[in-house]
Amino acid sequence: MVRYCEFFETAFARHLTNARLLGSHLPSSMCISLALTRLGSIGTLLTLLGVLGCALSWAAAEEADSLPDWERIIDANQERLAHVESDQTAREVFVNAVGRAAGLQDVAGTLAIQGLSSQVAKDLMVPHITTSAQRLVAALVVWRLADRMMQALEGKTARTEIVIPPSQAAWATANGRFPSLDESFRRWGSGESTATDAIVAGRVAQEASRQAMEEWWRLKSWKDRVRNARGQSRLCGTWHWVIHDHQRHHEEQKLSLVFPPPGVDGAQLPGLKETVILGDVVYLRWEREGKVQEDSLLFSKEGHRLEGTFVNSQGGWGSISGKRMAPCTR
Repeated sequence: MVRYCEFFETAFARHLTNARLLGSHLPSSMCISLALTRLGSIGTLLTLLGVLGCALSWAAAEEADSLPDWERIIDANQERLAHVESDQTAREVFVNAVGRAAGLQDVAGTLAIQGLSSQVAKDLMVPHITTSAQRLVAALVVWRLADRMMQALEGKTARTEIVIPPSQAAWATANGRFPSLDESFRRWGSGESTATDAIVAGRVAQEASRQAMEEWWRLKSWKDRVRNARGQSRLCGTWHWVIHDHQRHHEEQKLSLVFPPPGVDGAQLPGLKETVILGDVVYLRWEREGKVQEDSLLFSKEGHRLEGTFVNSQGGWGSISGKRMAPCTR
């Protein structure tokens, strides 16, 4: 019975790494059922895989049609992925093949540009997207290895066809979080073929698929993060704020606010939960002691003033006027 359980666990792990299944819309009842499943020796892995499948399904529900077909991308780039063992090679594979196939043309095009000034590169977050691109390729390299291991253990390919260069193993380990990878390499080097080897390889494929999705989402949202950072740079600084509340007999409140630079949390501004800045439009959401307030503002006077309105959960509404008193302190 144990042997059949192990075989089922291995097959289930492998098929869940298929991008089509991860990108599908699972009914919520099915997600809950998977998450709560307890089936003896295979229960733990089924639970983990069920939660992962549900999380990815929920996160991608709005854009499921645009999710990459990872299986097809890996199959189309077998030869390229087989020879990736350095950051430079990973970037080249991303720019020339993987990035565009995964719908990340803007990122690939930006990374292909040579000679960007340090300031432009910083403004475009080039160091960050470079790291994410490398980690995405690393995930596909590991995913491919794990899948080939499972194919060999199932007898679909010869074990001798799978060679893991030490340099590639070291590079992949340095470019991702694959907790089961070392164990998988160690077992593979022993030359034995057991059900446990297949289970470990399935876990590696799962870990690689998770990292591929995480990095893809980071790169997919890259332009939004650049726009937000630019907006935060404009808002950064010390402001004199005047709030005119029509609900409270036209009461006025004056205060000083210090908005932090990009990359710094809003700890200096208690209650500020969300900041969205698109061009001259500024949206702020405040939450404190169960009360919510939303500010809708516009930059004026070359970014030295902010004018707009607010509404809050107590029925309050009115105007806001802001004047920059000091520049951004980084």
